[in-house]
Amino acid sequence: MDQHASGATVSWTTSDLEKARGVRGMKTIAAGFLLFATVVFVLTRWLESRGAGAWTGYVQAAAEAGMVGAMADWFAVTALFRRPLGLPIPHTAIIPTRKDALGTSLGEFVGDNFLSDAVVRRRLAMMAVSRRFGAWLAEEKHARRVTAELSALARAALAILRDDDVRAVFAQAITRRVSARQVAQPMGALLGRVVADGGHHGLVDLVVAKAHTWLVGNREAVLRVVSEESPDWSPGFLDRTVANKVHRELVRFAAAVRDDPRHPARLAVDAFLTDTADDMQHDPRMIAQVEQLRDRTLAHPQVHELIASVWTAARGILVEATEDPDSELRERATEAVRAFGERLAHDARMRDKVDAWVADGAAYVVSRYQSEITALISDTVRAWDPDETSRKVELHVGRDLQFIRINGTVVGALVGLAIHTVGELLL
Repeated sequence: MDQHASGATVSWTTSDLEKARGVRGMKTIAAGFLLFATVVFVLTRWLESRGAGAWTGYVQAAAEAGMVGAMADWFAVTALFRRPLGLPIPHTAIIPTRKDALGTSLGEFVGDNFLSDAVVRRRLAMMAVSRRFGAWLAEEKHARRVTAELSALARAALAILRDDDVRAVFAQAITRRVSARQVAQPMGALLGRVVADGGHHGLVDLVVAKAHTWLVGNREAVLRVVSEESPDWSPGFLDRTVANKVHRELVRFAAAVRDDPRHPARLAVDAFLTDTADDMQHDPRMIAQVEQLRDRTLAHPQVHELIASVWTAARGILVEATEDPDSELRERATEAVRAFGERLAHDARMRDKVDAWVADGAAYVVSRYQSEITALISDTVRAWDPDETSRKVELHVGRDLQFIRINGTVVGALVGLAIHTVGELLL
């Protein structure tokens, strides 16, 4: 609903309308007190002119002073919001004319009394933020609520992010991070430890066993390869004999390496891996070759596709896990939140640290941004329409201010009666 006043259109809420009715009601009551005093004054003057007793003087003095008090307080209350009777009397319509100065003063008041370092720290210390927050988090229903809110926030973030952009950033971040690190020496150190611990023996066993099995099962393939590599002038039966001999020796060699842990071939592999590990750590040429291989591998398009697929898979897992209230991720997150709350509620040292962090953070914010916050208050008040500001303020405090008028009428009447009484007694 809209109300029109002074050419301005102001949208009033239901609460505003209710307050406006309260203000009008109190204005009527205050005006009734003034009217009553006026009627009493006129009536006592008439009775006095008709020869009524001395009592009329007392009542008349009380009524007259009550009228003066009522009018004076009406003027004072009205002067806060507008010019009484529309007259350009100095120092009236204080709120609309002094709105900007009041906004500045309000901002300074808030800054000095609410946004100071000492006030914020003292208030936070009284609130015991960490203990209360920890006790709240320790309850499972609250922990689940926090997890649900974090899950919703994560889903919103994933929905906002463009997959192409994230994949590009993700791939760039990984490749840049890997490119900036030396990989040859750490890989050499790792290979050296694996060889020293014999961790490669299982792989060697597997390779040798597979090789023996393949040689036994693919005799014709070996014979064909050996025969094809023989000279054109060599007789066929000789090629066949040589090929069979080669195949038998290969099978025998593979079986020997497979069955003998101390076979010279195995020892040669150990020595080769040991030398390679040492070169990767200390040989500048080997180190440079490994780093170049790293760069070529990272630049390969399939590596970027692999990284992109990792993000896509991770995103799908996260979305599915955050949507399902009974997912393992949600359950673990809830338990982690609850455990954190339990510790925060019972660990005094941890509470002291958290309280110190909160106090330092709040103090930093109010100290650094105090002027911006107070400027927000003053700028907001300055942007208000003067007449609308006056009406809004009157809605909130006008009803209570009407009691000033009522009190002025009553107190004025009593003071007038007292003055008249004292005057009569002294005469």
